[in-house]
Amino acid sequence: MTYVVTEDCIKCKYTDCVEVCPVDCFYEGENMLVIHPDECIDCGVCEPECPPEAIIPDTDPEAEQWIELNTKYAELWPNITRKKDAMPEADSWDGVENKYEEHFSAEPGTGDQ
Repeated sequence: MTYVVTEDCIKCKYTDCVEVCPVDCFYEGENMLVIHPDECIDCGVCEPECPPEAIIPDTDPEAEQWIELNTKYAELWPNITRKKDAMPEADSWDGVENKYEEHFSAEPGTGDQ
């Protein structure tokens, strides 16, 4: 089992999860994070740290559609290992539906820079 980041992260990008990850398996896009499935050790410490509850185990039926996205972008985006500020207006985006279709960006974030 591994964990995946879902669309609930889009336009929020809280990084509380990054700060507790013991293996630095998070990667940063312009407006969301992903988890590298081959690096995740399935410890689960990130899941309760995510304010919008965007991190789920890959055994969750909802995870299936997010495994491929996490895998693809973990190879393309920079690694992030330190907490930084959430996106502006992150709280107002929490719970908004269809964020992937309307707001996902494939552009990389800045990572630890």
